[in-house]
Amino acid sequence: MSAQKAPSRTLKLELRLHGDVAILRCRGRLVYREESAELTTIVGDLLGLTRRLVVDLAGVERVDSAGLGELVMLHMWADGMGYAVAFASPNTRVRELLDLTNLTSMLDVYETLEEAVHAVAEEPAPGLQMQVSHRQASHF
Repeated sequence: MSAQKAPSRTLKLELRLHGDVAILRCRGRLVYREESAELTTIVGDLLGLTRRLVVDLAGVERVDSAGLGELVMLHMWADGMGYAVAFASPNTRVRELLDLTNLTSMLDVYETLEEAVHAVAEEPAPGLQMQVSHRQASHF
């Protein structure tokens, strides 16, 4: 009988920088309670500094409805503020859940971390579009 690895009880977060893109590596469970709230708090702080973020989901073992809600909320908040956020490398189980709930049509989800970092780095500088629109409006 082989011993199975017990799932982590917490969400562990590790931050790395790749140029002007912050990479937040998540390990453990993204579930109801402190785990989801901690992710939201940290992402809010990071986007205030870098405005370009990749959330690496490769180490996330489990996501529940609260965790999905947090991912949606983070996406909507970042999108509304003009920040670039992508999600990378969900394992098969998490990817199937994102597909099943049709969240892959809403969230920017990439198979690899490299693809997500490249996509976020290629986004126009946050706020540039609003500045251009403001300048164009002042000429009328």
